[in-house]
Amino acid sequence: MSASVSSTSAPYSELPAANVKLFEAKARKGATFDEIAKAVGKDEIWVAAAFYGQAKFAPEDLQKVSEFLGLEQASLDAELGAHWWPNRGLGPMPPTDPVLYRLYEAVLVYGHAIKAVVHEKFGDGIMSMIDCTVTVAKKEHPKGDRVVLTFDGKFLPYAKW
Repeated sequence: MSASVSSTSAPYSELPAANVKLFEAKARKGATFDEIAKAVGKDEIWVAAAFYGQAKFAPEDLQKVSEFLGLEQASLDAELGAHWWPNRGLGPMPPTDPVLYRLYEAVLVYGHAIKAVVHEKFGDGIMSMIDCTVTVAKKEHPKGDRVVLTFDGKFLPYAKW
């Protein structure tokens, strides 16, 4: 299977050239993020975040990605190596992509309720997005397949001084 990526359309047009190369190689190979993640030894969400420039590949990760996707490692090292750092964030708010908007909407609708329950169960603090894993699972359901999102983050209590 061979596919291509249009680097002139969002979200690819907003990415650094090196990240577009990653997506182009992924499309050419017909690989999934899960397949790439298994080759790298990371989680599929983390690998996808790195492809979008929102996580940083370690040198050994870049080597494994270059081998799996058939990209020149020296080029990836030059563009995404030690000198490069992620630009984390979602972009304009509210997001216009329907999937991203629905996630945003979930926080708008249930954010205060989730916050209240977190405080009841843990106290005054937050869930870390730095020490967090995210998984996406598919669950079959008679009314239609379900998307199961799990955010597994460390609780960080606010300091008192």
